Amino acid sequence: MEYSKIQDKDISYFKSILHENVFTDEENKEKYGHDETEDLVFIPGVVLKPSTVEEVSKIMAYCHENNLTITPSGARTGLSGGALPLYNGIALSMEKFNRILTIDEKNHQVITEPAVITQLLQDAVKEKGLFYPPDPASKGSCFIGGNVSENSGGPKAVKYGVTKDYVLNLEVVLPTGEIIWTGANVLKNATGYNLTQLIVGSEGTLAIITKIVLKLIPHPTQTLLMLVPFYNAEKACEAVAAIFQAGITPSGLEFMERDALTWTQSFTKDFSIEVKENHAAHLLIEVDGFDSEVLMKECEQIMTVLEQFETDEILFAESEAQKDSLWSLRRKVGEAVKSQSIYKEEDTVVPRFELPKLLERTKAICKKYGLHSVCYGHAGDGNLHINIIKGELSDEKWNNELPIAIRELFTEVVKLGGTLSGEHGIGLVQQSYMDIAFPEVSLNLMREIKRVFDPKNILNPGKIFN
Repeated sequence: MEYSKIQDKDISYFKSILHENVFTDEENKEKYGHDETEDLVFIPGVVLKPSTVEEVSKIMAYCHENNLTITPSGARTGLSGGALPLYNGIALSMEKFNRILTIDEKNHQVITEPAVITQLLQDAVKEKGLFYPPDPASKGSCFIGGNVSENSGGPKAVKYGVTKDYVLNLEVVLPTGEIIWTGANVLKNATGYNLTQLIVGSEGTLAIITKIVLKLIPHPTQTLLMLVPFYNAEKACEAVAAIFQAGITPSGLEFMERDALTWTQSFTKDFSIEVKENHAAHLLIEVDGFDSEVLMKECEQIMTVLEQFETDEILFAESEAQKDSLWSLRRKVGEAVKSQSIYKEEDTVVPRFELPKLLERTKAICKKYGLHSVCYGHAGDGNLHINIIKGELSDEKWNNELPIAIRELFTEVVKLGGTLSGEHGIGLVQQSYMDIAFPEVSLNLMREIKRVFDPKNILNPGKIFN
């Protein structure tokens, strides 16, 4: 599709709406031309920073009329290229939408704008004794709007679910400029198609989110945390399903392969945890609730399960500081891996019982193509982040053979009952593999949905599918 190029008249129109919040300088265009996806950069023609829904509406209507592409931009912490402004179009930064509007303690809800940092939102509702559980690794910097767009998860998803399980209603601006609410601020809603859940996870391709209504729950008052070293990584994965089969649902159950943990220790300079030569992997297991005696019994049950597997001495966090240290190590794995080398991260997810097979097949495929992988992730819900490291590989091998290996990997994931992404989205970098997960009839349905919302394909084009 041919799109219009941004001209002086377009800049003049945007300045008439936004005044000084229109940026055409190279520094700003460079800043908003990338997210955390590998080393990809797509420079926008202009950066816009609206602060009201009416401004967003006028911008979208103008872009629709004049065939200008526009990509919503949040904190740019994404890992699938969802916020990359292709076609030299407009980067629409939502960063001025940064207010928590209402915390409704009576109904356990919060109404927020999309540029509120996730951790700040969690802290604000925690002061009221309330809990918003989804907690991606980047929660200290990512925006809640981006979480909604990507249907983010994180460690707490294993017990509490992902972002979609908490979104009740959304105010959005359509690509044609209309402003709508997608649902209602109620816990049950069987009124028409569920537009709210259609927008959640749509990666900024269907509408611009301007307000979010989230469900909250009471905040747990007690947590216990243990770090379990395994001599065999596949056995660590087997232990995950065994814990659930014993009737226990941890609030966090994370897997870290040896390199993931040791690289993170070097990256953070935190060597408080001993990783022995024969440690192949670790599970980080958390339980939470309101009764410490109940949690102790759950830990005892977990210990009984772990006796079936060969583990080294289990570390119980003895203080809040030690808990924070352990969680910090886990959350910084992604940064640590990225600091080592050029890499490619795959966000695979399978039914949790199939996790050992996924790890086994990942290693076999990497061996076949001479690739080195570092694996970690949310083992409790079968979500394994597979980081393939370039290291000393030639550019030719990396560019030519890596896509073949990834296609083979995704094919095995689907055979195991899984799919391509658990929480990072498809965006730009995974769209060529969508045919593995869906037949053409399903992809065509998605394309038609996109066409209904965005008839000119101006909103975040080039994402999810061609």
